[in-house]
Amino acid sequence: METLAGGPKTVSDLAAPVAMKLPSFMQHLRLLEASGIVVTSKSGRIRTCWLDPTALDEVERWVGQRRRSWVDRLDGLETFLSQANEGAKRKPK
Repeated sequence: METLAGGPKTVSDLAAPVAMKLPSFMQHLRLLEASGIVVTSKSGRIRTCWLDPTALDEVERWVGQRRRSWVDRLDGLETFLSQANEGAKRKPK
């Protein structure tokens, strides 16, 4: 996707530096198309691809939600461990 960030590219341009056969590359490209992240158009025998950055908004929202969830969990763990540590310090030996 980094390559497409610079603007539209043909499938051949995108596949050239990748160490896989074209049918396998096309399978990956179809998944990116199905997700809406990559858009393609065909003119004759040339298929051109470009990014649709708006499709990444949903990904960003999802990652943000997961991040908030994990931050909350880790904050809770930190509180629990701090309280457990304080309790262990207070107990007489």
